[in-house]
Amino acid sequence: MEELPRSYSRLCRETGGEPQEAVLQQLRAAPRDRMDLATQSLTLDTCRALGELLQKDAQLTELVLSDCMLSEKGAILLLEGLCANTVLRVLDLKGNNLYGDAVLALGKLIRQSKSIQSLTLEWNRLGTWEDAFATFCRALACNGVLRQLDLRNNQISHQGAEELALALKSNSSLQQLDLRWNDIGLLGGRALVSCLPSNRTLWRLELAGNNVPSDVLRAVEQAMDHNQDRQATFRKNRAHTRVLSEEVRHLREEKSKQFMDLMETIEKQRAEMARSSRTSATRVGQLQEALAERHSIIGALKAKLQMTEAALALSEQKAQDLGELLATTEQDQRDLAERQAKEHRLAQQEAAERESKLLRDLSAANEKNLLLRNQVDELERKVKSQQDQLFLTRQELTNTSAELKMRAVQAEERLELEKRRSRQSLADSEQLRAKEVEHMTRHLEESERAMQERVQRLEAVRLSLEEELSRAKALALSERGQAEEELVKARNQVRLEEQQRLAHLEEKLRLLAQARDEAQSTCLQQRQAAAEAQARAGQLGLQLEGLRRRLEELQQELSNKDQEKVAEVARVRVEFQEQNGRLQAELTAQEALKEKVAALERQLKAMASDHREALLDRESDNASLREKLRLREAEIARIREEEAQRASFLQNAVLAYVQGPPLRALSPQK
Repeated sequence: MEELPRSYSRLCRETGGEPQEAVLQQLRAAPRDRMDLATQSLTLDTCRALGELLQKDAQLTELVLSDCMLSEKGAILLLEGLCANTVLRVLDLKGNNLYGDAVLALGKLIRQSKSIQSLTLEWNRLGTWEDAFATFCRALACNGVLRQLDLRNNQISHQGAEELALALKSNSSLQQLDLRWNDIGLLGGRALVSCLPSNRTLWRLELAGNNVPSDVLRAVEQAMDHNQDRQATFRKNRAHTRVLSEEVRHLREEKSKQFMDLMETIEKQRAEMARSSRTSATRVGQLQEALAERHSIIGALKAKLQMTEAALALSEQKAQDLGELLATTEQDQRDLAERQAKEHRLAQQEAAERESKLLRDLSAANEKNLLLRNQVDELERKVKSQQDQLFLTRQELTNTSAELKMRAVQAEERLELEKRRSRQSLADSEQLRAKEVEHMTRHLEESERAMQERVQRLEAVRLSLEEELSRAKALALSERGQAEEELVKARNQVRLEEQQRLAHLEEKLRLLAQARDEAQSTCLQQRQAAAEAQARAGQLGLQLEGLRRRLEELQQELSNKDQEKVAEVARVRVEFQEQNGRLQAELTAQEALKEKVAALERQLKAMASDHREALLDRESDNASLREKLRLREAEIARIREEEAQRASFLQNAVLAYVQGPPLRALSPQK
């Protein structure tokens, strides 16, 4: 707020003058967008400073300088400063006695200004100089911004009114013009009436106190009423077109938004399907890698088993040297074989039971798959029913746009819910499958660890047996040497020792046979586990194939839904085009109405011209009648004068007659 008073003081001091204290107080107290200096006597230095200040001010929108007693030069300086201002909207110059060069400067301001919309010039003398006022009117004709002009009490004559009429014919922005209390007269009023048919923006014209006849005032009122009606219809049509354009724009935005949302949902679904396919492919690859690793582990176990079998064959070859001992142990081996057969049958029974369990699990999994398929079918039926409902709602949408929006939103929400449910069911099935795979992998890992532990134990037993065999061979060689040396002395003792050794060796052979049987049984179990793992892998492969087929079906459904959505988008486009066609038809109807209005306006103009001609004829008749009345009145006055003269003559004669005898009596006798 202090910036404007400081600038004013600085400009006054630069020009060699002193700032006015009253002006400073008004500038400090006034708001930033309004300057009110009414009834302040402004000096020439103040006018010069304000003119320079107003050139650069970009916030002032209203300037009040009424009754400031501006000098002609001060007014010119202020108006020249306002010529460079581009934000001022309201200017009040009431009661400043503007005339002559100040009017020329005012015309320059009106010609150059692109922002002033209201101009008050009441109680000035614009009409005293006809040339200056004609320049002002020509500038008004070129102005395209001014809306309100107040020219009350400006001594405007009928010539000035004619110049104003010429300006109003070219002006296309002025809406209110106040010409009260001037000297326009009959000729000026007729000139203004003649210009009104070519001006369609002026809807208020005040001519009171100008000695204008009542018929001219009525013609002006009719023209103003006609312009007001035209402005009202124009505003109504403009508001209607604005509403229609807003509705069209809103519809376009909604349709584009719906289309973009539809495309986004389609892209998201495609991305989710691609992501799920990639994750399933990675999982299948991981499962295949795990199976390959299991195959390699099983191969390594087979190689180890072959090595153990070779070691056992070597041990059997070594045991053949003890044939006599083996003959006695064959019976034990037969018994062991029977036991192994029994164990093998038990193992087969267990395997059969496991297979039955696996078959039951497979049937349960198949039942689950059937349930899932039934659920998917139910979901598809629900989706189809919802699509039918959507189709019905779309048919109803053609009746009202509000129902279209509501039901489309409901259908999209239901579709999203069904999609979420299907995705949830797929996610649940995938989680179950992942849990089963994890369970199988854990079971396989546990079996592998058990087999590895058993193989390690077997290897430790084999190593201990080999060490014992080597020790036994060393002992046998030493004992043979001792036996050869002490054959006679310790034959009985050797026999006892040999019997003990044979019993010990038989026990060792029996343990080796048991270990071999255990290794064979473990190999069979591992083979069975491998077969089971392969069977489960086959089942998982079948499940993966089923899931792939399900994914393909879902992709097919998504493609069908995409096609349906594309068809729906095409149908919406067709509806939008139909709406555009209806709007264009309404616009053509509006154009036809505008043409009708123009025809009615032309008829009104023709009627107004006929009315003006009739008024002119009536006025000429009235003038002739007035002239006849004047002549009759003059003749009556002449007749009255003659009668008065005659009456005076008669009165004089009567008086003379009445006064005649006394006079004769006083006269001397003959």
